[in-house]
Amino acid sequence: MKAKLFLISAASGTGKSSLINAVLDNLNSKNFNVELSISHTTRKKRGGSQDYYIFTSEDDFKNKVSNDFFLEHALVHGNFYGTSKDFVETKIAEGINIILEIDVQGVQQIKSTNFPHESIFLLPPSIESLTERLNERGTNSKESIELRLSNAMKEIPSCKDYDHILVNDVFEDCCNDLARIITGEDSFPMNSKKELFLTKLLNS
Repeated sequence: MKAKLFLISAASGTGKSSLINAVLDNLNSKNFNVELSISHTTRKKRGGSQDYYIFTSEDDFKNKVSNDFFLEHALVHGNFYGTSKDFVETKIAEGINIILEIDVQGVQQIKSTNFPHESIFLLPPSIESLTERLNERGTNSKESIELRLSNAMKEIPSCKDYDHILVNDVFEDCCNDLARIITGEDSFPMNSKKELFLTKLLNS
């Protein structure tokens, strides 16, 4: 199977990073070539692994934008994020699948370039669970949580434009489904059941 770029979006607090890390560990243990993309960002460093970020100044970031350095770039929660076009193209040419954690803005940019990809949107089981996960982090202020929830309600309806839609209700099940998408074993497009779930989610 030819290597691909997989775009994964989700509202903040959906558990996207935990899922992706679990899938990477699972697939790499089976010698399936897949890596997480590295993002350039203007945000400040914080606790935890920083292996997948290149921290830069706002001036340097804007200069890279002017030089068409990025495959996509966006302003997210007050910080700039971007993905190197050369990084992705080189990895895929080497036969390595790339997972890109990306917001709705970035997916729309990549779609406009016609760069080959598959898009996946992760939905929370409920807005209540989303709020609980954001509060459990202990690093977000009340204002930050409110902003992230507001953004979530704007972003979630965009899931209809994605190739695959998963609900992160049971972590292990969602992890297995995500792995099956990446290996090409299965597909999870929008259907009537998910349409109904989405309507209830947004009206809850």
